[in-house]
Amino acid sequence: MAVRRRTVLGAMLAGAGALATTGCIADTAADTGTSPTKDTPPKQQKPQETKPTQPDRITLVATGDVLLHERLWTTAKRDGSSDDWDFAPIIQSVQPLVEAADLAVCHLETPLAPAGGPYRGYPLFQGPPQIAAALKQTGYDVCTTASNHSFDSGGAGVDRTLKTLERAGLRHAGTARTPAEAETPTIVDVRGVKVALLSYTYGFNGMPYPDGDTWRAGTIDVPSIKAMARKAREAGADIVVVSCHWGTEYSSRLNDQQREVAPQLLADSNIDLLLGHHAHVVQPMERIDGKWVAYGLGNLIAAHREPTSPKAEGLLVRFTFQRNGDRWTTAEAGYAPLLMTDALPVRVLDVRRELAKPGLAAARRTRLERAERRTTATVTSLGAAPKML
Repeated sequence: MAVRRRTVLGAMLAGAGALATTGCIADTAADTGTSPTKDTPPKQQKPQETKPTQPDRITLVATGDVLLHERLWTTAKRDGSSDDWDFAPIIQSVQPLVEAADLAVCHLETPLAPAGGPYRGYPLFQGPPQIAAALKQTGYDVCTTASNHSFDSGGAGVDRTLKTLERAGLRHAGTARTPAEAETPTIVDVRGVKVALLSYTYGFNGMPYPDGDTWRAGTIDVPSIKAMARKAREAGADIVVVSCHWGTEYSSRLNDQQREVAPQLLADSNIDLLLGHHAHVVQPMERIDGKWVAYGLGNLIAAHREPTSPKAEGLLVRFTFQRNGDRWTTAEAGYAPLLMTDALPVRVLDVRRELAKPGLAAARRTRLERAERRTTATVTSLGAAPKML
């Protein structure tokens, strides 16, 4: 992962003062027939530093909702143990694509419970905290957290979730523990390139702000998002990515908010990319004035128990940013269709790589091919032509 790869400063050249301790200056004086005096001190080399240089390109990978239904707990318990649930095998299929990216972004839709629970599913989620370690193990660097379920466990749930992510080594954006944290854009150093992640939601299912603290999470408001993007730029961000929890559940069609807000945000010079979540089905990708929006990435991990429906399908997207002077632009966009199995143990499948395996059962192949066709048709329905990974 890119956040673990840093440009190392070049070695500093030794100064003449260090040489003096070995007698080198005296030897030099004898060779030239001169000697250092008070009026003509010996020249000293200044230490030199090699400044970190940015790469010409970086890649960002993002996936859909992490929605922890009870069926997933059963699988994690089977893959791990009664005392140490393991969610990593569920999403192991996407690990090669996630790990290969310079920056990998997940979307944690639900708050996390204390270790040992109690755990809750729909409608007021409070998921097992072991998911954080699994996301980190899979290769994710940062999770966006603003969603309609952000306040399912109140302010304590927000605090606990962010602390759990940090303990796992994951950065986060979207919800906050203090007003100061809410006003500070999340900026991740990616091989010397500073990438800001901002996260907003359409609402909170009618749940009130905990204790009236409106800073706990941001809603989708164009002026507010633009102001935070500008703040991120002023803080040194080279690239600004905005995550929007929006859309109509279970519909691949865009709603009015998506159609109106996306062009307004991408028209802002401080915003480079939009990532969408919430619909739980794949939605289109679109390029607007040279910038990309992935309106809806479906689910990364969920268990809607409808194995033949689009709810079982998800999307991994990869964007390659290229440096152009002092600005970064999107040079390439790609996608990988995903499919979640229904039978225990639940697994997320990388559709294209799964289809390449020999000896697939006919029913499995048919379902994978349907997911690939349906996902591709949806992704490209607005005329975009990203590359299938």
